[in-house]
Amino acid sequence: MSRIDRLADQTADAGSRAYDWMDTRFDLDTGRQFLGKAFPAEDSFLLGEVALFCFLLLVLTGMFLGMFFEPSTSDVKYEGSVEKFQGEEVPEAFASVLHITYDIPFGMFIRRMHHWAAHLFVASIGLHMLRVFFTGAYRNPREPNWVVGTALAGLSMGAAYTGYALPFDEFAATATGIGYNLATSIPLVGGLVGKAFFGGEFPSSATIPRLYFIHVLVIPIAIGVLLAIHMAILIRQKHTEAPRDEDVRGLTPSAEGQQAGATASDGGTESAVSTTDGGTESVLAKDDDSVVVGLPAFPNQTAVSAVVFFLTLATLSALAGFLPVHNIAEYGPNNPAGTPELIMPDWFLMWVYGLLKLLPSWMSFTVPFVHIHISTEFVGGVLLPTLVFGAIAVWPFVDYHDESVHFTADPLDRPWQTAVGVAAVQFIMITSIAGMNNLLGRALGVGTGVINPILTVALFVVPIASGLVVYRVLGERDEQTHAKPHPEEVDDD
Repeated sequence: MSRIDRLADQTADAGSRAYDWMDTRFDLDTGRQFLGKAFPAEDSFLLGEVALFCFLLLVLTGMFLGMFFEPSTSDVKYEGSVEKFQGEEVPEAFASVLHITYDIPFGMFIRRMHHWAAHLFVASIGLHMLRVFFTGAYRNPREPNWVVGTALAGLSMGAAYTGYALPFDEFAATATGIGYNLATSIPLVGGLVGKAFFGGEFPSSATIPRLYFIHVLVIPIAIGVLLAIHMAILIRQKHTEAPRDEDVRGLTPSAEGQQAGATASDGGTESAVSTTDGGTESVLAKDDDSVVVGLPAFPNQTAVSAVVFFLTLATLSALAGFLPVHNIAEYGPNNPAGTPELIMPDWFLMWVYGLLKLLPSWMSFTVPFVHIHISTEFVGGVLLPTLVFGAIAVWPFVDYHDESVHFTADPLDRPWQTAVGVAAVQFIMITSIAGMNNLLGRALGVGTGVINPILTVALFVVPIASGLVVYRVLGERDEQTHAKPHPEEVDDD
């Protein structure tokens, strides 16, 4: 035996002994069953993994940025690379972000990656929820996971908003001030909410430390807990699966064989459709929902997940390398006496900003007898967004099914559900356009006074009209489909 062969044997023995040592203490063999858990080979199902990997990269890049960021509004003398502010007194938070961006090696790249990871995190959650909605994957028994996903969407936006405020430059401080006004507009508890989230009257010395604490600890922990719950429910209930075109032929594993691509519907006992270590040939009916047909968790799905992770990392690296992010040096530090010419939130909060712009001032009123004031800021910035998220959360209980549903549905076969989804998307699109009414007016050469009435009418007309059109078209399609005879009903003569 050669020296290389002896070294290989010794390495294998060491690995075996290490596994045995771990197995006697952690009972690793009981976890082998999970390695065969099936994951449907559907590309759109990977959007959830993109969101998960974005969160991981947000945590890692956030740890780097947190090493150098100073959550303080106290003035310090700036002595960095930006000549514009050399020797000036600026807020410490603002100075630390300049230091990260222009003086720390790879600081600008990491800050940009953190920025784009936040955007992709929100976008992938949104697209994932749209996929689940239109395919009906939220139906019984998966309503709890839909509610968890809705909470994750809200928390992702909250994380982005609180991080947006931290540089304490003129633009970010003005946008944060809008959030403070919305928080304090809540009847009865507005002052308490303002103190809890903003440290009192904005801006105060406690504002940035409070938002920093929420951004780096409270919301990430909440997201992490909800992700764990989301994954636990997913593992317990198993994946939904697209309808099969035909029966699945494969091998049922022998008693000693390991599963390789299917999960039994009881959530605990799993069996395979195909295996390579022996078994009897079998046929799985295309409408049999007791087994999931797909890729086993290891090694196939693990390899796919690795590819998705590196593609996500590559995409964010390319965005960070070529696309700049918020240039705080251009806006300068917070100036309470000034307001930037153009103020608007990120795209995922633009619809809330649009609601604030479209609501008329006469909607402010005081409730008689109790003297509670209801402002347009509260209605447009708090009440309506809360109702939107509430409607999303309770949707599975509106489109309720008594029996468990395993297979996803074709959106074209769900007329009224698809119509509601299309109308909702139109609603968000129009309100988002309203948030950019100044840019739209500038492009058209008219004022916002001309644009706003048109958008207000469109906000009611377009979603309803588009929903009715979709319902009518899909309804007629559904009638035509059911009117056609099934192949077995056609006489060969």
